[in-house]
Amino acid sequence: MEMKEIFKRYLVFVIGLYFLAAGIVLIIRSALGTTPISSINYVLSLGTCTFIINMVLILGQFWLIRKNRTRQDIIEILLQLPFSFIFSAFIDFNMMLTSELHPANYGMSIALLLTGCMVQSIGVVLELKPKVAMMSAEAFVKYASRHYNKEFGKFKVYFDITLVTLAVILSLLLTQGIQGVRGGSLIAACITGYIVSFLNQKIMTRKTLHRLL
Repeated sequence: MEMKEIFKRYLVFVIGLYFLAAGIVLIIRSALGTTPISSINYVLSLGTCTFIINMVLILGQFWLIRKNRTRQDIIEILLQLPFSFIFSAFIDFNMMLTSELHPANYGMSIALLLTGCMVQSIGVVLELKPKVAMMSAEAFVKYASRHYNKEFGKFKVYFDITLVTLAVILSLLLTQGIQGVRGGSLIAACITGYIVSFLNQKIMTRKTLHRLL
């Protein structure tokens, strides 16, 4: 593969990370709850929680590919570590950009939530297409869907709903209430995977991205 092609692939991937971070921030700014992948971290309120969960997901990926792994799979999984720092920087940057964004009513909150889900879904597709690396959550879904022979988008819905459910259980056990998880978290969990499937198969195909680049 030529250096120019490699550069293009990583550029698309980094753009995808930015969209993913922006989508997460918009969902948080909607004031209707956190995203599924952030819900457990929010409940536990630990600075190292995100790192621990990422490590668990990375170990889970190695377990999923244990019988059918390639050199490319191993590289993609290990690349999650450095790219997680870039992703965190994108989230901080977008949090700063949207610091004055406060929805005035419930309708605006819903609009912000749905926009966040769409932007996040675009990020996931751009993250998937180049096949150079992935963030731990999407990568876990990718290898799990491959292992169990399921479609990525549908498996992501199951994964997101599981995360939200675990966050609710942990919140009830630790605080005797539900913290951070609201209706928006459930909406994001239920629709993001389907939006990803639609964009991936109908709109943002590999052929379309190739033409753009």
